[in-house]
Amino acid sequence: MTKMVLAFLSLFASLQLYAQNIDKSDQDPGFGGSAINIAVSRYDLAEGTNYFEDAEDLEKKGDFNEALTLFGKAAFEFNAVKNFGLYCQALLKMSNMHYLLGRFTDAEQILLNVVLKNYSKMGSRIGQMNTYNILGKVYLAENKYTQSMWFYTQQGILAKQTGSNNSYIESVLGVAQVKIKKKDFVLASKDLNRAELLAKSIKSNQYKAQIKESREIIAGKTTSKK
Repeated sequence: MTKMVLAFLSLFASLQLYAQNIDKSDQDPGFGGSAINIAVSRYDLAEGTNYFEDAEDLEKKGDFNEALTLFGKAAFEFNAVKNFGLYCQALLKMSNMHYLLGRFTDAEQILLNVVLKNYSKMGSRIGQMNTYNILGKVYLAENKYTQSMWFYTQQGILAKQTGSNNSYIESVLGVAQVKIKKKDFVLASKDLNRAELLAKSIKSNQYKAQIKESREIIAGKTTSKK
């Protein structure tokens, strides 16, 4: 089922630009056609929303395979009604399911070939930031440190431009994770300190556990090295 959904998504991605450029004057002006199209669009949008919500419930339960399938169906419906914002959200969720399932190549392909291109065309910097973050995680999991660092850095640049404090902190923490993997513990510690200060400046505690865990990893590795 997953392969079938991915095949559909690839097909729609290739046809998307064509669909966006269709002139409305080419549509059949027959009586009642507009009303029918609106009704169908609303139905498809509702279907996509239902699939998306059900998939999120499955995601929370840890059933990532089934969630992946439903996110794929949601993406299918959103693309059918040309709601590319929701389409990309569903694809982001799909790529994250692949990441959690250890299918890093599948996640990478969706993010690079479909999601990032669509967000760029839409001019959505928030969408691009979210995509960069997941790509950073994917490449880090594959031990591709240069690529991972690049995407986390791009996320940070956009976060500064848009004034998104949370996204900027996430980019700093992502860079710290790359440095930990590369055993650059001193530099990683500096990034963790910076992230901690930034979180305190916006009175956020959501990164406290992540920072603590990273410091424990560094302490464990430096102690064992000694």
